[in-house]
Amino acid sequence: MQETDLGMMDAGQLTALFQSGEASPLEATRASLARIERFNDAVNAYVYVDHEGAEQAAKASARRWGQGKPLSPIDGVPVSMKDLTEVAGMPARDGSLTTSDAPCESDAPPARMLREAGAIFLGKTNTPEFGWKAVTDNRVFGATYNPWDTRLTPGGSSGGAAAAAALNMGVLHQGGDSGGSIRIPAAFTGVFGFKPTFGWTPQWPPATEPTLSHIGPLTRNVPDAARMLNVIGRYDYHDPYATRGQPDDWGVDLDCDLRGLRIAYSPDLGYAQVDPQIAARVREAAEKLQALGAEVEEIHPGFESPIEIFQKIWFTASLEVWSRSTEHERTLLDPGLVTNARIAERWSALDFFRALESRARLTQRLEHFNQKYHLLMTPSVSVSPFEANHEVPPGSGMRDWEEWAPFSYPFNLSQQPAASVPCGFTDTGMPVGFQLAGGKFDDVRVLRACHAFMQAYPPRFPTVPDPAQTG
Repeated sequence: MQETDLGMMDAGQLTALFQSGEASPLEATRASLARIERFNDAVNAYVYVDHEGAEQAAKASARRWGQGKPLSPIDGVPVSMKDLTEVAGMPARDGSLTTSDAPCESDAPPARMLREAGAIFLGKTNTPEFGWKAVTDNRVFGATYNPWDTRLTPGGSSGGAAAAAALNMGVLHQGGDSGGSIRIPAAFTGVFGFKPTFGWTPQWPPATEPTLSHIGPLTRNVPDAARMLNVIGRYDYHDPYATRGQPDDWGVDLDCDLRGLRIAYSPDLGYAQVDPQIAARVREAAEKLQALGAEVEEIHPGFESPIEIFQKIWFTASLEVWSRSTEHERTLLDPGLVTNARIAERWSALDFFRALESRARLTQRLEHFNQKYHLLMTPSVSVSPFEANHEVPPGSGMRDWEEWAPFSYPFNLSQQPAASVPCGFTDTGMPVGFQLAGGKFDDVRVLRACHAFMQAYPPRFPTVPDPAQTG
């Protein structure tokens, strides 16, 4: 048998080897665990690793493949779960000192679906407290670091999942996105991240602000994301916001080219300030998409910054966390979360109602825009990764993460599908990503365009991070 590095393979490659008998899920799982052992001290992506449980599940998967009876096309594939997601037998600390190490008694929908598909749970990945900010650090586990430069943040709130994906510490990585929490860390670490249409990937218990939250994959390629979505992208009655209509095969159009796709390219949405190197890489990506056959037109969708709309809703979610906490628990919360909660205390019910009304108008505007253009292209993030343990770039004068991530949360407000695609590097060697957003329920078309670009311009991934840089 030809020597192969199972730890570097994607899900399609692994399951082909499982089927042929050239490799087993146990070998693949041990390869992923070895990569966690090798890399995790440098980046702190995983906050819980279940060696024994993973090996036991992998042995069971190997028996199924040996009998020719795999549970699904991802049976035996190693996966990680974000620490905001409940997985039976594992703790869910939510990055908070107000929680405990007690193992969860049941699976959240994405965990149950992946378990029933035979996926191998490696462990839980790091997140900020209750996922409240777009960087990844907390008082329980500390900061997660960027594999490209371990002095810097990988973004958040799915920063642990993104760092794990960049280093292939596991193959499929579950994230959550309420304001950019999949797309932001995907851009900062140079991987693919996808936020599906709201309600197509169910969750329960609900997120802190359930009408903004989308469950989705972070992977090294689009086909792996589609493979994961074929499992977690199914209706589940436990989630009261879950909707039906998901594609039978999320990857059905991945082999299609870009001819006929109309893409609106907006370098700044008409109001955002973007780092010049990021702007240049994204403009080059727009030209590449056009060369691949898409019709690309530079145009703005025509709405003002919705930062106040988002903050009215998002800060109120922090207030809800604050309000349900005991006096002692309040002393344990992230100070930034507390600050936002106290700001929200000053707002009235009418302020919140008007924010919801404005959200509806924004959604209407974007859906109308998508009647003329299939996709809207922007940068994923307006800045490069900055120092870890900071919410905003030091010295920038910014106060909140929403100021440096203006491109992501509009599509949480509108509940549309959106992805971050790696498209090169800055002069300092840090990844850049562009965003593609589609109309509601047009997820397959978003995935098709992302795959076409990544096939033509394959990303590269970081080498071994140096633990001596960490901190």
